Amino acid sequence: MQMTISEKILAAHSEKNKVKPGEFIIANVDLAFANDITAPLAIEKFKKWQAKRIFDEEKIVLIPDHFTPNKDVMAAEQCSLMRKFAREYGVKNYFEVGRCGIEHIFLPEQGFSIPGELIIGADSHTCTHGALGAFACGVGSTDIAAVMATGKIWLKVPSSIKFVYTGKLPPWSVAKDLILYTIGDIGVDGASYMTMEFSGPVISQMSMAGRLTMCNMAVEAGAKNGIIAADEMTINYLRKRTNKPYQLYKTDAGATFVEVREYNVEKIEPQIACPHLPSKTKSVLEIGDIKIDEVVIGSCTNGHLEDLKLAATLLKGKKIHPELRAIVLPGTPQIYLEALKQGLIEIFIQAGCVVGPATCGPCLGGHMGILAEGEKAIATTNRNFIGRMGHPKSEVYLSNPAVAAASAIKGRIAHPEEVK
Repeated sequence: MQMTISEKILAAHSEKNKVKPGEFIIANVDLAFANDITAPLAIEKFKKWQAKRIFDEEKIVLIPDHFTPNKDVMAAEQCSLMRKFAREYGVKNYFEVGRCGIEHIFLPEQGFSIPGELIIGADSHTCTHGALGAFACGVGSTDIAAVMATGKIWLKVPSSIKFVYTGKLPPWSVAKDLILYTIGDIGVDGASYMTMEFSGPVISQMSMAGRLTMCNMAVEAGAKNGIIAADEMTINYLRKRTNKPYQLYKTDAGATFVEVREYNVEKIEPQIACPHLPSKTKSVLEIGDIKIDEVVIGSCTNGHLEDLKLAATLLKGKKIHPELRAIVLPGTPQIYLEALKQGLIEIFIQAGCVVGPATCGPCLGGHMGILAEGEKAIATTNRNFIGRMGHPKSEVYLSNPAVAAASAIKGRIAHPEEVK
C-alpha cells in the first residue's frame, strides 16, 4: 500500500506496517509540550489521575510564552504551578522567561523538532513543526496529561490534500501570502481534520522560516496537521541545531490524496485577511482606504529573524504614522539578540516602534497590545476572530511583515511599494 508522509510516520509510531485514513491508532509520542495556559490544566488532570511519574523526563517541554512576562496575579499563579510541577517531576526541559520564547519558534530553533517524529502540543499551532517533516498536531490539555503519564496518544489517521506551488512570487509576496491565499481559496474548514501536504518548486526553494509559517496556519483551514517533506534545506537547518538521529520520509508515488490543488504563484500579490476570518482574503491592492490604530509584527507565524529583516527594510530611516502605535515582538531571545547585532532593533526604535520580549502577548488578546472598542489593527499573527486581540468591537487584519511595516508608516493598510 502506498502511503503519504503523514501515514508513514503514524504507521511507524503505532508499530504497524501501514495505516489508512479514518483508522484509529494508539501511537508513541516523541515530543510533547505545553505552555502557561494549557499546562496547568494538564497538570491538574495528571495529579487527579494520581500518575506517579512522567513517562520520559526528556520528552516533555514546558514553556511559559502566552501571558509572560506575567501580566497579572492569575498569570503568575499559572506559571508558578508549571514551574513547581517541572521541579517536582523532574521535567528536564522547563524553560524560564528570558531563556525560551514563543514555543513554535523556540522548539525548532533549539533542535527539539526533527523529521519523522510524532510531536504533540497543547496548542493549536503545533502544526507548525510539520515544516521539518514531522507529524505535529495540537491537542487538548487532557490529552497532554495522558501523554505525560503514558507517552502515547490516541489519534485518527487523517486523509491528505496535496498543495503544489509553482512559478515565481511577485516582489513583497512571501510564505504568509501563500498560506493566506490558500486558506482564502479552500475556506476555514476546507481541510477539516486532514493533512495539508505542501510541495512544489516554490516550497523547495523556501526558507525554513517560510516553511514554518506555511505549516503554522494549516490549522486555520481546519487541518489536523501541515507537513513538508524534509530535504537538503531541512538537513542544513538541523545540522547546527541537533545531533539526534532522525528519519526522513517521502510520500510514495501513487499515494492517495483526497485532492491535489495546484497554484501558479506569479500573480499572488501580498494578501490581507479581513475581519473576522483568516479566509476572508483580498489582495492588498483591493483593500481600499482602511485607517489603522495598531501594528503588530511578531507571533509564532512571523516572529522569525527574516520577518524582522523584511519589516526593517521598509522602516529604516522612516517614522511610523503619528496616529498609530507599532509593536515588534521577536520570536525568541536568540532572534532578539541577532536582530540587535544586525541593527534591526535600532531601526524599529528610531522609527517609533516599541520592541517587546518574546511573547505571544497581543496575538491572543493576552497583553502588550490589547485593542480598545472600535480600534483596527494590522498584524502578522494568524487569527483575526471577533475579540481575538481585545474588544469584541475591534478589528484585526492579517498580513505579511512588509505590508504591516508599510501600513505603520502610512497609517492605513498599504502596499510596500508605496514606501520602499
